[in-house]
Amino acid sequence: MTGITIAAILSVACIVMMLLESRGFPTTLRLSMKGDLKRESRLLAQYGQLVCTFVTALLIWQLDKTNGWRICESLWTAIAGVSLVAMLMKRLLGRVRPNRENAGKFLGPTLKHANYRESFPSSHSACAVAYTVVLAAAYPQAAITFWVLAIICAALRYLMDAHWPSDVLGGIALGYFAGIVAWRVFA
Repeated sequence: MTGITIAAILSVACIVMMLLESRGFPTTLRLSMKGDLKRESRLLAQYGQLVCTFVTALLIWQLDKTNGWRICESLWTAIAGVSLVAMLMKRLLGRVRPNRENAGKFLGPTLKHANYRESFPSSHSACAVAYTVVLAAAYPQAAITFWVLAIICAALRYLMDAHWPSDVLGGIALGYFAGIVAWRVFA
């Protein structure tokens, strides 16, 4: 199965979930995580974000003298590109996050940052998956670990009530596509 096919399947799953959500299908949780569970889950939710990517790129550059620079280019391109696209989509669509007034509604475009209305797509999920696609392609022996971390990160965005399931699926599709493009350009 090609990368584009997988991204297309994820996009269709996102649309189906969005339709279910818009029809009132119960998709949100109200979990209360405390103590170590809360701290550890917040750490895992940052997989693929700026600091994580910077540290990983630094380690790759130091440890992989043969391919490190090429892998770092792919990694930074994937993360920067998917972050920018996700931010633009959030500002254009203006979907309200779960458990807030007007939850799930698309409020339309704005130039102003407003976290409550920047739900779709999940940029954490998009970055985690883009990050994983590049790292799994570069280091296939660790692919399972990378994918488990990406799935945990994406699942936590839902479990922490930060996103609707369709936001997470949309972010995964976007990240998968961005990771494949970045890897193909720089590999």
